Amino acid sequence: MGSEVSTEGDVYSFGILVLEMLTGRRPIDEMFEDGLNLHNYVKISIPNHLPQIVDPNILPKGLKVAANNQNPPSMHPIVEKCLLSLFRIALACSKESPKERMSMVDVIRELHLIKSSFSS
Repeated sequence: MGSEVSTEGDVYSFGILVLEMLTGRRPIDEMFEDGLNLHNYVKISIPNHLPQIVDPNILPKGLKVAANNQNPPSMHPIVEKCLLSLFRIALACSKESPKERMSMVDVIRELHLIKSSFSS
C-alpha cells in the first residue's frame, strides 16, 4: 500500500494472492469501483455468499452439491469449512493497517491446523 518494502507488505501481498486464487478475481477487476476492492468484496460475502465468490475451478468435482432452482448453489460442508478458514487467513493478512495483519508465523500455524484437520 506504500512505497517501503516491509514484512507487513509481504504479508499483505500474500493475503491478496490467496484471495485471487480462491475467487479467481484480480484486484484490478472491473467490478471493483466506488471503494470496493477484493478484500472488502470477500469480507462482505463470507460466510453467507461463499458459493457465489469461490472460483468453481478450485472445487473438487466429487464434493460439489448441485444447485436447484430455488436455492443458491451450496457445497460440501468439509469443503466449505476449509475454504472459510483459508478466506479468513487471507483477510487477516490483507487488512489495511499493517499492525493488524496476521504474522506469517501465525499463518503457517493456521495452515498446518487446516491441513491436519482435513487430511484424515
